[in-house]
Amino acid sequence: MSSAQTLTRRTVLIDRVLGGIERVGNKLPDPFMLFLLLFAITAVASTAMAWANVTVQLPGTDEITVIKGFFSAEGLTWFTQNIGVNYVGFPPLATVLPILLAVGVAEKSGLLAALIRKAFGSAPRWSLPYAVAFVGVVGSIMSDAAFVVIPPLAALVFKAAGRHPVAGLLGGFAAVGAGYSTSLFVTSLDALFAGITTSVTQNLPNAGSVVTPVSNYFFNVVSALVLIALAGFMIDKILEPRLGRQGIAREEIIDNDDVSGPAAMNTRLTDTENRGLFWAFVAGVVVAGVILVGVLLPESPWRNEDGGFLPRSPLLSSIVFIVFATFVIPGLVYGKITGTIATGSDVPRVMGHAIKDMSGFLVLAFILGQFVALFNFSGIGSWLAVAGAGGLESIGLTGFSAVVAFVLLASLLNLFIISGSAMWTLMAAVFVPLFVLLGYEPAFIQGAFRVGDSATQVLTPLNPYMIVLLTMLRKYEPQAGLGTIIARMLPFAVTFWLAWVAVLSVFFFFDLPMGPGNGIMIPQ
Repeated sequence: MSSAQTLTRRTVLIDRVLGGIERVGNKLPDPFMLFLLLFAITAVASTAMAWANVTVQLPGTDEITVIKGFFSAEGLTWFTQNIGVNYVGFPPLATVLPILLAVGVAEKSGLLAALIRKAFGSAPRWSLPYAVAFVGVVGSIMSDAAFVVIPPLAALVFKAAGRHPVAGLLGGFAAVGAGYSTSLFVTSLDALFAGITTSVTQNLPNAGSVVTPVSNYFFNVVSALVLIALAGFMIDKILEPRLGRQGIAREEIIDNDDVSGPAAMNTRLTDTENRGLFWAFVAGVVVAGVILVGVLLPESPWRNEDGGFLPRSPLLSSIVFIVFATFVIPGLVYGKITGTIATGSDVPRVMGHAIKDMSGFLVLAFILGQFVALFNFSGIGSWLAVAGAGGLESIGLTGFSAVVAFVLLASLLNLFIISGSAMWTLMAAVFVPLFVLLGYEPAFIQGAFRVGDSATQVLTPLNPYMIVLLTMLRKYEPQAGLGTIIARMLPFAVTFWLAWVAVLSVFFFFDLPMGPGNGIMIPQ
């Protein structure tokens, strides 16, 4: 058999596998309907278990937990009285919404986009792949907007520097997507995950340290630096040379008027924008200085009763405020200087746009809150955790191999459930209590989830931003399809996954803290 025939057979096989994944994924319901279905299943299961008088005893306690049925007088009364509380009390709302308002000011004022353009425009030609990798990995600070803004900007600067624009386009998307769950900065995603984790640990005895938006910060910083280096290397040494060998056009073949917006942005900042960035930086330094002085004062109210900050203190409880101030004040300064925020009435307007952009999450949070609340009320979460922990112990799978298996499961589910918050709500309800019973800190398991949640999302056709990327790619490569993108993203996904698991293993085996006050194992 000739090499051409062998290649054809392999291509057909890959297309069949990807087509199967797409068909299976398309059969999954919308995340809202998925959790509505899971809520119904939990309601029925809890009722059946209550009728069977199922009980569970958490290790380390003498208390016997009786499974409560949803379809009972107690269950229905609980639900009708608490449907609003379940929604408004969904922990991520309390942390995500304030940060969204602040990030909205920084984004809508133009500050975040200007920072990205500054980083791209000032990078020398040889370092562009690493600049794209840096901006892409930390771009999750812009939430989903990073998928739309960064790839075309990267193509623009690559082309201007005489490099292959498609390498910038695809490399930017790979860095944003495969590294989406980590960053050098605290983002709204940190607050979202921390809120979900807290919601499933609040009823557990000895649930370890409190999980805050900075509980994975040390792990995130190390992961981000490793992924930035890897992404830059792969863009420079693997992706761009392969595009040259394939003869992919460097100039646009199709002038697609539908692709506009970020692609048309100039990487050169105006004098006004540069002035705005300077004073925004000054404002950020002032904010950091004020916070630092407040923290270092011997009688600082942010200290705990012992005069420190760990494991609990008002400082760690004030992370949402600190992140809010760090974004909103420089954003306001930048907007005022550049004219994007001219009057006081513009502030609530841009905040409103930020909330509007996240309206889908606010709707999804309603059913997520009900599902988590029912899981806690019924006691099924505790039962699953005890049963699962016992099962893992019975087969000897309690060490790092169990954590890797958990990461792998998250990676596979990520091919079908794109929403990170939806998937973490689903997995946290079962796996966080399970691993807590095995002695692991919730923050460590949350960090492990981030690996699986991010690395594979550039491979799934269910990622809506792949369609946007495909439209941009076809300007240079009209015959490109989703398989083209997946094939070029696969090296990034596999490399990122392996490297990220390696970073996780270093933290695990050297017992390094995942973040301030959060280690690997729960202190006994």
